[in-house]
Amino acid sequence: TKEKKRHMGDTKHFCPVSLKENFVLYPGLYEHAAKYQEKIYNFSTSEYRDKFLKNPEDYVAHNEPIQAPPLRVCLLGTHGAGKTTCARQIADKLGIFHIQFEEYLQELILPKTKKKVGPHFEEEPEEDDNKMPILSQEVEDFSQTMTKTETEKSKQEVELTDEEEAIKANLMDNEALPPEVLDNIVLDWWKKEPFRSTGFILDGFPRTLDEAQYLSERGLCPDVAVYIQVEESDVLDRLFPPRLKKWKERQYKKMENKKKLKELKAKIRV
Repeated sequence: TKEKKRHMGDTKHFCPVSLKENFVLYPGLYEHAAKYQEKIYNFSTSEYRDKFLKNPEDYVAHNEPIQAPPLRVCLLGTHGAGKTTCARQIADKLGIFHIQFEEYLQELILPKTKKKVGPHFEEEPEEDDNKMPILSQEVEDFSQTMTKTETEKSKQEVELTDEEEAIKANLMDNEALPPEVLDNIVLDWWKKEPFRSTGFILDGFPRTLDEAQYLSERGLCPDVAVYIQVEESDVLDRLFPPRLKKWKERQYKKMENKKKLKELKAKIRV
């Protein structure tokens, strides 16, 4: 073991080509190893090994040690595990970006949807005071015409692109995001500034095996992946009280509307 460590190259067991070109610590494979100046370098692919052997001086340290990329963390866990709370604290402490994946998806379509979508944001339709019975048939007809016009206008405004439709389907029904959509979102965090030189903690991604496979295929390696495991009872204690409170508020509003409706009907009878 000591002999192997002694003769490893400047990037140790990480691929020097991935580090130089993509600024990613990608673990190299022994089957793609090569020797240069009595040191062994491991590569992520045979193509990168061949690229290194053509111009090895481009990928080795000279006067100064090779700069390592910033910290990139994937924080995983079930809904309600406290990922976002932990991620914010870690990001503040380490001076890196905090990216909440599903919140980021919401922001991408929010200008068109006007509200957040998904099971966690669906609420029962609330009765509006303006929907009380009106005596004048003319006012009713006018109201219906206006509602129809507003609905048509709303349909015209909410014209989502294919990418936005895919994001909405993912948030609503948990449908997988196509790789081309993920390319437009995830690649920037590894390859573009200011994320590339600052680092980040990615909260809630990857969520599925397909998304983990996507990261692997694109060579987007996190330095650390943390999974927060919590008891189901702890999640219930955290999420249930605020939802119960919201449900009670809706029920109270419904009762108030029914009371107003009853009073209005009594007035009409009189």
